[in-house]
Amino acid sequence: MQVDTQARRARWAVAAMFLANGFVMGAWAPQIPLLMPRHGVTESALGLLILVLGLGAVSAMLFAGRLISLYGGRRVLSLFSLALIPVLPMVVFSPSLWVLALFMAVFGAMVGCMDVAMNAQAVVIERRMNKAIMSSSHGFWSLGGFIGGSAGAWVIAHWGSEVQSLLTAGVVAVIVLAAMPYLLPAEPKPVVVQTVAAPKTRLFPKDLHVWLLGFLALASMVPEGAVLDWAAIYMQKELGSDVFVSGLAFAFFAGAMALMRFLGDTVRNRFGAVRTLRISGWLGAAGMMGGAVATQDWMVIVSFFVAGLGIANMVPILFSAAGNHPNLPSASAISIVTMVGYCGILVAPSSIGFLAEHVGFRPTYAGLALILIVVALLAGRAADADRAKVLPSAEPQAA
Repeated sequence: MQVDTQARRARWAVAAMFLANGFVMGAWAPQIPLLMPRHGVTESALGLLILVLGLGAVSAMLFAGRLISLYGGRRVLSLFSLALIPVLPMVVFSPSLWVLALFMAVFGAMVGCMDVAMNAQAVVIERRMNKAIMSSSHGFWSLGGFIGGSAGAWVIAHWGSEVQSLLTAGVVAVIVLAAMPYLLPAEPKPVVVQTVAAPKTRLFPKDLHVWLLGFLALASMVPEGAVLDWAAIYMQKELGSDVFVSGLAFAFFAGAMALMRFLGDTVRNRFGAVRTLRISGWLGAAGMMGGAVATQDWMVIVSFFVAGLGIANMVPILFSAAGNHPNLPSASAISIVTMVGYCGILVAPSSIGFLAEHVGFRPTYAGLALILIVVALLAGRAADADRAKVLPSAEPQAA
């Protein structure tokens, strides 16, 4: 009974960590358009800065995994959640472009490390509770993004970007400090699994199917990154929206994702992973195409809301398919799909700035709709998501 109580408390603690991480990313979204006039950069230069953030995050994911294997997920998650608190003010108050680039890399590294650690903690809690919580945990991330994006846009419009960044840091500090004491400690036997020669197979398995799942995850995450980093600029440049209204695009997108992720397990149990992924792909594509052809700012917001409903459960299904891969250890397959997939939201959006500057935002978002259609057509590759499998190898250090 004591163990169950501890696990239940940890379940809400890790949900709070997902919420805090999403809150920071949501608060970051309405800050992005303000960087161009502040530092005198173009969309392409801003894209390179976003690339720096993404490379910092993806690189840090491997680093975080090794730290978790040495010190345990609870300690690493606590450390990087504390380190996340000052990153947005650091970016906003950067005095020069070079300092901004440095702090963008730090921002990405802290977000990436915390992301790995909180997903690893969620895996431990799932084992303790014998219950899936991953989809709803990601739902809390999206909820945090919705709150951070909508409230952050309002604060910027009324009090400015500097105040918004400081308030964001304060909110994150309260959430993180409240959640940290209730995280689960490291499992008693992580070293036994660590003795298995997992790193090579985990990083570069010779299995085409798992790489395909990774690229499907990437294709599902690219539109999410495109809305996060560029929707506000798109609405301001193409439709003349103000700061508050343009910030609502990602906020409503994240809100739709939160709603569907909280319902994700129920929907998937009813319709199956393949059918859910296929319908989600078509729905997401319709939303992205609607945003591309919209002529009013409210139409963009509604379209991205629809896209969020579709995209929400695509990545959790693909992660589940990787975890149930029949020919690879679960930890190895999940690591590949996670690393390749997160390039979609962290690295790929940097190229969108280049495309948007040379061909425009509308063709770019239309192209992303076509990518989601490809995922829908290949939904059958995620059939393993519906096959129950014990995950003894999915230790925290490999998450």
